[in-house]
Amino acid sequence: MSEFNPMQTVKRRMYAMRNGVIADALRKAGSPYRMIFGLNLPQLDEIAAMTGKDEALAHQLYADSNNRESTLIAPMIMPVEAMNPGLALEWMEASRCTETTDILCHKLLRKLPYAMEIASKALAGDSDMLRYGGLRLLWNLLPASISMKNMVAAEAARKSPLTMRCAESLLQEMEFFSEDLNQD
Repeated sequence: MSEFNPMQTVKRRMYAMRNGVIADALRKAGSPYRMIFGLNLPQLDEIAAMTGKDEALAHQLYADSNNRESTLIAPMIMPVEAMNPGLALEWMEASRCTETTDILCHKLLRKLPYAMEIASKALAGDSDMLRYGGLRLLWNLLPASISMKNMVAAEAARKSPLTMRCAESLLQEMEFFSEDLNQD
């Protein structure tokens, strides 16, 4: 029996769990990826747990931007201590869709001690996807993110189709948390 490198092992695990129905539905919904195995989040979590933290493999997987599952699992196996603000913004901006950005923010970036700094820089960015990432990261940091309410309001005012609904919802949550904090 031949031995596989870490990338091959992860890809073989993804291939073994593939779901054509989900993959077809994602394609029909406009997913930008050329290769879609159709794995769901619990399956990706399972593969990530079996793989363990591996910085080099995380970089390899995130660079495989044609494969949906590769970009989703990369943040799950990236060691928190290996991520830095520049790389976080780079990954956010390179994201091909909101699903990838959501997983990146939830599974990795919110755990960073400088997550608020990343969110602030992302919200000041030029691209809609980068600003969307800033908003999603703030969602993961509630109620601590209330201090950035003005930046979120400015993003909502842009009326960008990608970020407007997220920014408006986040503002509502910030209002809720603000009222809750004022009552205590």
